[in-house]
Amino acid sequence: MKKAFFKKLCCPFDKSDLEIKVIKEGSQEILEGLMTCTSCGRYYPIVHGIPIMSPDEYREPALETPILERWGLEKGEVTNFRLTEKVES
Repeated sequence: MKKAFFKKLCCPFDKSDLEIKVIKEGSQEILEGLMTCTSCGRYYPIVHGIPIMSPDEYREPALETPILERWGLEKGEVTNFRLTEKVES
């Protein structure tokens, strides 16, 4: 995902701003990262440069859990696709 593209995104549920924690980046793009809504706390991962912003009912926790664990987030920090602790940007 191009870095400039992030500025155009908002939370699809409440249209609030997103914060980002970049995990891995290339010269002009974000390859892995975690976007978090500043209002509702929902998280949206960026995997292989693709932001995953599907509605909750179409998301699979079993698929996202290994990614979040690899990034250092504990299971207690995530509930219903929301972070219970704030991610530093």
